[in-house]
Amino acid sequence: MYFVCRWREGSPLGKRVITLPDATVLDWFRRGWEHDDPTGWIDSELGGDVYGLESIFEAAGERNLPPPESVNELRQLLTEYLWVEGDDRGDFIRLGERALRVRTDDDEVDLAYYFIDDDAAVASPDRLAFLLHDTWPLPASAGGSEAVFRHRVPVRTVRLASPGTDCTFSVRLCWQSPDLYRNLDLNGAIQFPGVGLPDLATHLAVDDLGSHRWPHDVRLLRALVAPGEHDMGRALERYAQLPGYAPSPASRDRMPTHEAVHREMVGMLQADRPTESLIRLDTHFAQVARHIDDFFGFDQWILFDDRWAATHPDLARSLLRYAAHWDPYER
Repeated sequence: MYFVCRWREGSPLGKRVITLPDATVLDWFRRGWEHDDPTGWIDSELGGDVYGLESIFEAAGERNLPPPESVNELRQLLTEYLWVEGDDRGDFIRLGERALRVRTDDDEVDLAYYFIDDDAAVASPDRLAFLLHDTWPLPASAGGSEAVFRHRVPVRTVRLASPGTDCTFSVRLCWQSPDLYRNLDLNGAIQFPGVGLPDLATHLAVDDLGSHRWPHDVRLLRALVAPGEHDMGRALERYAQLPGYAPSPASRDRMPTHEAVHREMVGMLQADRPTESLIRLDTHFAQVARHIDDFFGFDQWILFDDRWAATHPDLARSLLRYAAHWDPYER
């Protein structure tokens, strides 16, 4: 079974993935039900703190609650005694036969954690592959022009060129999304139909009155690309040099010329950004883990086109879901 904590982690993927010996979610909770030190046990089992999870075990000890005998009993106990924060607490604890999904916040950021058994992982790789992936970077191999990738995940569309055979996807995972000012339940990935990743920079570097209506992440990409630049590599290297929470020229409603906004962006760069930031650049796949600080860890920006997605369809579909909703089983 797997445990995943999507939080302020030291991992460049911004999550912690732990393999557990238990066959089911119920088995794991039963095994920890009567521990004298729930916090210490959770730390040792799950690789560190999990905000609020100890509350169910503390309630079991204080109230002398018997261990649950079924998934339904566990669901009732979690609903009553597991501490979660948020405006929709009743919908933040979701337990099925093979997976538990919990959402809460730690007063600094939203967070979510998951228990996923092996059968669930095998049954839904298109939903869970990225959630359960624990190594950086993602694989970078890609197929040829005949590659076909289809998905049913809600994404936003920005048209930069006449429709063609290629399509590029942008997934940015950050702690303070400028569109929503939250880090879970984001607006979803962005797709650029008709544009492959090798051509994305060329099409972004435009002076077009319509660019001010683009989503923030697209305007930020535009600002990172230098005039006359034809690949995303240098732009993503600049992203890794941005200070963690500096104001962005891409936040304004009306955008100046591309040259002006790029010049402003360059003025914000910090050449001595921490070496913990990581970059992987390939023809059809690019990934940046930008180190913010020791408290918030990393944010991530992943760009890929349909040639990469067709080679890694489960990773691609699950990553698009990850950018749209905290619960991989949603939609």
